[in-house]
Amino acid sequence: MITEVTTKDATEITAIYNHYIRESVATFDTEEWSVEKMSERIQTLSSAYPYIVFRMPEGKIGGFCYAHPWKEKDAYSRTLETTVYVSPEYTGRGIGKQLMNELIRICRERNFLTLIACITEGNESSFRLHEKLGFERVSHFKKVGMKFGKYLDVIDYELIL
Repeated sequence: MITEVTTKDATEITAIYNHYIRESVATFDTEEWSVEKMSERIQTLSSAYPYIVFRMPEGKIGGFCYAHPWKEKDAYSRTLETTVYVSPEYTGRGIGKQLMNELIRICRERNFLTLIACITEGNESSFRLHEKLGFERVSHFKKVGMKFGKYLDVIDYELIL
């Protein structure tokens, strides 16, 4: 079941996100987040932008998804960047797709115009997900980040709502 996020979700969201910080290049964060920092981020983002979670039947969070400003200048105010993470214990069940479909629906309802997904090169499952959702590849930035001692490229995907 997909619901709006609450700050009570911060502990589980932090655990999911910290897994990706430690184990992958899906995020360029290199230091784990505290529950307090995540709670503040949830409050800030969810007060102005869509932020949703997928609750498993037993109540655990299977994944989370949100949109946030792509750039800070006013001219970009109708363009958002998307973020989606699925708990490692629940990958491969279509949770990411369900979350993103709901996020897209909400963004359309709120009259946003464009969604951008910034995906680290090599994250093939994220490429496939976004392509299935109608996003198109629009840019390739080379060696813009470094993690685990390796320079990383970022591929941007765009969906015009």
